[in-house]
Amino acid sequence: MLSKKKACVLAAVLVVVASACSSSKHASSTSATSATTTAGSSPSSGGTTITIGVLTDATGLAASGNQTSIMGARAGGVVAAKDGIKLKFVEADTQSSPTGALTAAQKLVDQDHVSAVIAVSALAFGGASFLTKEGIPVVGAAEDSTEWVTSPNMFGVFGDNNSTKVSTTLGLFFKMEGVTNLGSVGYGISPQSAASAKGTALSAQAEGIKIGYLNANFPFGSTNVQPDALAMKSAGVNGFTAPVDPNTGFAFVSALRQLGVPPKVALLPTGYGGDLTQAGPGAIQSGQGVYFYISFEPVEMHTAATEEFQQALNAVGVTSDPTYAEYEGYAAVAMLIQALKTTGANPSHSALINALNGIQSYDALGLLGSHSFAPGAHLSVPGSPGNCVYVTKLSGSSFDLVPGADPVCGTPLPNLTA
Repeated sequence: MLSKKKACVLAAVLVVVASACSSSKHASSTSATSATTTAGSSPSSGGTTITIGVLTDATGLAASGNQTSIMGARAGGVVAAKDGIKLKFVEADTQSSPTGALTAAQKLVDQDHVSAVIAVSALAFGGASFLTKEGIPVVGAAEDSTEWVTSPNMFGVFGDNNSTKVSTTLGLFFKMEGVTNLGSVGYGISPQSAASAKGTALSAQAEGIKIGYLNANFPFGSTNVQPDALAMKSAGVNGFTAPVDPNTGFAFVSALRQLGVPPKVALLPTGYGGDLTQAGPGAIQSGQGVYFYISFEPVEMHTAATEEFQQALNAVGVTSDPTYAEYEGYAAVAMLIQALKTTGANPSHSALINALNGIQSYDALGLLGSHSFAPGAHLSVPGSPGNCVYVTKLSGSSFDLVPGADPVCGTPLPNLTA
């Protein structure tokens, strides 16, 4: 097992599939678990316990990236308790389908009567229309579709992550590491994954890097990568990136190595930290020398924010490496804490939305480093406030910070759209 000093991943498995959403209310058989974190009363809590729903992919294809979000939320509850805010978390499983996401959202509202929803799901869009119609405040990971940009009740913890927007950030990183010919792959079934693959290619091109291979229509979850790997070899690529799940990403890295063309830089947004251990027994070996990027401070930076995060995780029984979903669940509670400090006891849904809109400077309890943003502004940024990401490289069983990429920050390219 990796040590507790490792970092976690920014981006979850992006599994977006088309489906119509119904706003009708029905009882749900969706599984749910709950945990309550309590502390003394304060003006914000009034001694009452506030129920928060956690909408996540606990089972199914997207579970490997998101199922641990509940633990991150509970860790956030530990911090909330220090401010006298008592939170109860009720989990609802999307079962990795849009219809499951709708059913889970209906359960949280109709049966659990939640004050707010934390969404860490690649299928959150399935329940988004219902939650918006019901006026439920939603905070979480803007990883699935465009509802985070368009819905006034939804607030992303690292911005709206509009992957159609392009910045120089990743292009600058590839250039810094000596990449001259890039291969980029994304899932065709996922608008976010496909747009991210295209956007990274555009970012690299803006920095003078050749795009030798681009496939934004790769089959979701597939490890049949040989044809694409052969095409990349033929194209002479020496850099590779793929906003896909860990198994697909590592399969590409292994295939390129077996073909005798190991990429100078393989950069992935998934499979980092605790998520690496969930990707299978050979994942650590496959991940050697692979670079990973996240929007939040990696825990090996040992800042006050990362130390508080790890201590809170330990308090709820998490002693392994932080996962992407744990970062997101924790960051979502951080946003709610800021809002609940201003609402008084038992806030209405509209009062909580107004409070979220009123936040002028959110930094995820310091995990965004020197950057912050106003959640109500619904920023259309490609991934992170300031267009910055932190990059680490797996060496042995350690994730090492990459000099010059802690973080690497770019600028928007407003004339380009993925």
